[in-house]
Amino acid sequence: MPGATNVVPPTAPPATDIGQNNNKVQSLAAPFYACPGFSGIEKTNPVANLYADKFQWGPYAAYKVGNGGGNINWASNPYKNASWYMWFHSLRWLGQGIIAAGQGDLTALTRVNTIAYDWYRDNPYSWKANVGAWESTMHRTNVLICLRQAILSGLKVTTLPTRYAWLDTALLSHARFLTNYWSGAWNHGTDESIALFGVGCTLNRTDYKNLAQQRFAAGITTSIDSQGATNEQSTGYASFNYSLWGRAIAVMQNCGVNPGTTISTRRALLAKFLALATNSLGKLHQLGDTEVQSTYPWVGTPLEYAGSLGAQGSAPPWRVGIYSAGYVFGRTGWGTDATRGFTGESSYSIRFGPPRAFHGHFDHTSITYTARGRDIIVDGGYAAYNAGAYRTWVVSPSAHSDLTTPMSTYLNPTTRLTASSVKANAEAYVLSDAPGSGISRVRSVLVLKDPDLLVTWDRASARSAQAFQTLWHLPSDQRASVYSRTTAVAAAPGDTTKTILFQVPFKQALPPGAILVKQAQTSPIQGWVYPSSYVRKSAPTLMLARSGTTASILSFVVPVRSTGSVTYSVRQSGTTFIVNLNVGGKAASIAISGGGSLYRAG
Repeated sequence: MPGATNVVPPTAPPATDIGQNNNKVQSLAAPFYACPGFSGIEKTNPVANLYADKFQWGPYAAYKVGNGGGNINWASNPYKNASWYMWFHSLRWLGQGIIAAGQGDLTALTRVNTIAYDWYRDNPYSWKANVGAWESTMHRTNVLICLRQAILSGLKVTTLPTRYAWLDTALLSHARFLTNYWSGAWNHGTDESIALFGVGCTLNRTDYKNLAQQRFAAGITTSIDSQGATNEQSTGYASFNYSLWGRAIAVMQNCGVNPGTTISTRRALLAKFLALATNSLGKLHQLGDTEVQSTYPWVGTPLEYAGSLGAQGSAPPWRVGIYSAGYVFGRTGWGTDATRGFTGESSYSIRFGPPRAFHGHFDHTSITYTARGRDIIVDGGYAAYNAGAYRTWVVSPSAHSDLTTPMSTYLNPTTRLTASSVKANAEAYVLSDAPGSGISRVRSVLVLKDPDLLVTWDRASARSAQAFQTLWHLPSDQRASVYSRTTAVAAAPGDTTKTILFQVPFKQALPPGAILVKQAQTSPIQGWVYPSSYVRKSAPTLMLARSGTTASILSFVVPVRSTGSVTYSVRQSGTTFIVNLNVGGKAASIAISGGGSLYRAG
């Protein structure tokens, strides 16, 4: 967050079993820290480019950052992009050259050594004032270890030749930095601890290894909570943390240190979380700073089944997961019913919980939904950190499917899940918070199976007049048309599915303009999705609009076959309001009791 520290203090009691009984560890013949690779950044930086001092990252063209002889201008930032600059200082772009050097290519060895040494010479300790050099310290530490290993293997020697002795000195300075500046209990802190442990293992420094173990112990219980949710408010970063903590286990084992059982236990809980966070398309619900990404089918975990769309492993025994960190995940099933199959199921996510932090968005009470083998309701997505106004928008409530009050300042509230009910053919939830000064907001959510659809009842009140807008963000391939004050239809050309979205007047008449389509707007920004950081697509957003001091918006999202229809009728039974539905020939009823409970009535 701008202006805020990136240090996350651990808040849970530390693990006590890391590093215990090390004599029982089955490690390699000799302690060894494996080069972790270069995270794909090397792929667009071939050795030929290294000889020309060119660096390429992300959507930007390769740029000449040196004089052609390995003398690099480390102040280069031609695209004024913080991420470009950080990965430039990470040295991961030297990866292909380091690999070639390890295979005996002495020309490549000379060039990567020259560039790496140039960084070391031009950026003396401490580089804390240079945020790009600072943030990339953990990555650069690993690159230096990889270079060290490449020198030994490429030259076929067992000790570092004198001309390369600078590398060990550089590693000690990086370990000093990592010792003095730990980011704490989140992925940065874990990556830093792994790199510090790597220096300790490589240079046989027990003090570095012990400190890293202490930090692993302090970080794991806060980074992954006792239910298996991470503290980073992003499904994408939750997936990254699963891999990261697996690597922490491996590096300790390979260097003769017992990782204990706490990390593996928390990872197993995180695997359950990620399986439940997998939608019926085999992708993670796109929450927080998360690109559209497939769930990785980790063998022997619930993710094997979820990530393979049911082709491998066993179907998980859980259909719904509720996490106090602020997530509800649910689905109609895992595709074990042959008439549906994996992608024929419906799945959803709902956000609540603590205020936004880390990689989270202002997305409380928002919903994502898949059904009939496609996205139905989507998230605004994940814009690059340097995306300016679009980054601000994609984090904001307006980029999510929730009830917004755009005339008020959003207060980043804690949102409570005040009620939940899970039955065989329906799930119901109630969420409440205060999104703005003097404003209260309550959302009831009802998700049905057979027919598959979702219902929300949003109500809000405010001390002063507000604009109340229930937003439904639709996929970019669909086109939406408004048919009346109550109804809109969205479909992709030639698709076998369409989505009928309608609102039923309840406790409030529908005003003119009660349902609007917003798409590709720039002022204010609305009607976009970011499937990945640097890809922005025009997409329809349906806005159910009210104004005044109160709002009551009862809306239905109903996916049906392209030739299907939805009809409904309403009636009052005592104090209970009932909506009878016919969805493509299947009947269902929803009810709102006099006490305000939304439930399936038939």
